[in-house]
Amino acid sequence: MSVAAEALKPSEMKPKFIIEAALLVSAEPLSLSELKQLGDTPLSNRELETLLAELVQDWQGRGVELTRVASGWRFQARPEMQSYLDRLNPQKPPRYSRAVLETLAIIAYHQPVTRGDIEEIRGVAVSSNILKTLESRNWIEVVGTRDTPGRPELFATTKRLLDDLNLRALQELPSLQEIGALLEQDAAC
Repeated sequence: MSVAAEALKPSEMKPKFIIEAALLVSAEPLSLSELKQLGDTPLSNRELETLLAELVQDWQGRGVELTRVASGWRFQARPEMQSYLDRLNPQKPPRYSRAVLETLAIIAYHQPVTRGDIEEIRGVAVSSNILKTLESRNWIEVVGTRDTPGRPELFATTKRLLDDLNLRALQELPSLQEIGALLEQDAAC
């Protein structure tokens, strides 16, 4: 029997292999606390971070990469592979209306906000369907209510939005000035 065909014995299971396998088969990003639970002996944060850094290096130059997002760590296809992967599933990604994207941007940059806050910034009424669309995508959630008459709901973004945008934190979003400059460039073209 070849070495490649032999199964690893439990005593030969290295934490790095266990972490790599868990990340490869998980449908969702895994947090450090979830990764710590995998081994027979507990790993310190430092040891775990070292193993993750090694895995990042091990996967350099391949079609997939290990990356950290808001919810934890995950393997994902490198962006330059997307055009090839789209051939497997030629469906178009969902398109969102300008109103949906404006509402999402307002929530992301001004959170927590009420529906009234959004309407004031946009200058138009916000349809319930817009908020339902963002909630069904799990990009926003109700995080409380404002202590004012009527107790309006406060909306904020979720970790899922950050994961979908491949971000670790809201601070990684481009500044409003950067977005304005990009819009001006597009308008000039």
